[in-house]
Amino acid sequence: MPMFLVERNYADELELSDDDLANIREVGDMAGARWVASFLSADKRKTYCLYEAPSEEAIRRSIKFGLTPADAIIPVDQVYGAALAAAAQPPGQPPAD
Repeated sequence: MPMFLVERNYADELELSDDDLANIREVGDMAGARWVASFLSADKRKTYCLYEAPSEEAIRRSIKFGLTPADAIIPVDQVYGAALAAAAQPPGQPPAD
């Protein structure tokens, strides 16, 4: 499945609760985009979120449903790092070489 990195910028520091993370997953599922991982910058004003989705349009639907900004949507060809690459694999599928 294609992967996308979504860059988001925030005017204020971002604090995410467990409920917020559950909402991210739910909204992504509704739009056909599976949230894999997020990275929060040290100043808590920028996130980079990795998604699996059939298309960029599915990512855009996820953004629309979740009302979160997206400053850039970048198609990703490969994921490096054992833990992250394993998380990007669909359940029940062996890790890619």
